[in-house]
Amino acid sequence: MEQSEVQALADKLDKLIEHCQKLERDNANLRQLQDDWNRERSQLIQKNDLAKNKIEAMIGRLRALEHH
Repeated sequence: MEQSEVQALADKLDKLIEHCQKLERDNANLRQLQDDWNRERSQLIQKNDLAKNKIEAMIGRLRALEHH
């Protein structure tokens, strides 16, 4: 193998390593975003349940007032 071929192969390998490192960083960032979205989703579900319970309680009180 000639020196230029070895250098070309080394350059390709360096680019491949850089690309893999970039993909690892991107993947870590995407996982963090997914965790953030899941946390926000959980909070929204809790808020939705709380609002639903409050509305059901108000409806119950209104129905009780109607029957008096």
